[in-house]
Amino acid sequence: MYIPNHFDEPGIDVMQALMRDYPLATLVTLSVDGLNANHIPLHWVDDGSDYGCFRGHVSRANSMWTNADQTIKVLAIFQAENAYISPSWYATKMQSGKVVPTWNYAAVHTYGPLRVIDDTAWIRHQLEQMTQQHESAFAEPWAVSDAPHDFIDNLIGQIVGIEIRIARLQGKWKVSQNQPLENQDSVIQGLHKSGKSEMAALVAAKTHSVNRQGNNND
Repeated sequence: MYIPNHFDEPGIDVMQALMRDYPLATLVTLSVDGLNANHIPLHWVDDGSDYGCFRGHVSRANSMWTNADQTIKVLAIFQAENAYISPSWYATKMQSGKVVPTWNYAAVHTYGPLRVIDDTAWIRHQLEQMTQQHESAFAEPWAVSDAPHDFIDNLIGQIVGIEIRIARLQGKWKVSQNQPLENQDSVIQGLHKSGKSEMAALVAAKTHSVNRQGNNND
């Protein structure tokens, strides 16, 4: 991934937070037929390693788990909300007119070896962990045990588990850091007005972070 210095996000905790908040990954694998991409929710797990690992599952009918070249690391891509940035939002538009549209986004690329796990107990535990995480915000959270046992057993027989131990992380936060502060502030206002509050929060967070670093360097 091309990452100019001003868009680089080195913070492991920041990248891990994005992966937890936006767990639907684009999982890219290589097979004898070429590149293959699947959209799979991956559950990040702190396994004690530097970056942690992902666990998930795919349909047994999905050829990815049998065709992937397991000698080559896979790529899992996570992306937060993205947004079109109108040049009309820039405060400096009235000064020179030298403004153009762009696109803001935050993304994390992760690399690691793919492990296929065809084990009923492991898959059930993975389903329970992932469900608990995503159901925890609800007043009456659903649990795997709420469904009939034979029904779940049948479904588990139709999927296989996957695990990716993360070997490398790349984070790119393209959220208006290259703009002067007045433009960053006006972009935040424009994003709120257009209903892109999550991107507005990303711009604000990065703006405050950069400003704090600048003050610390004075």
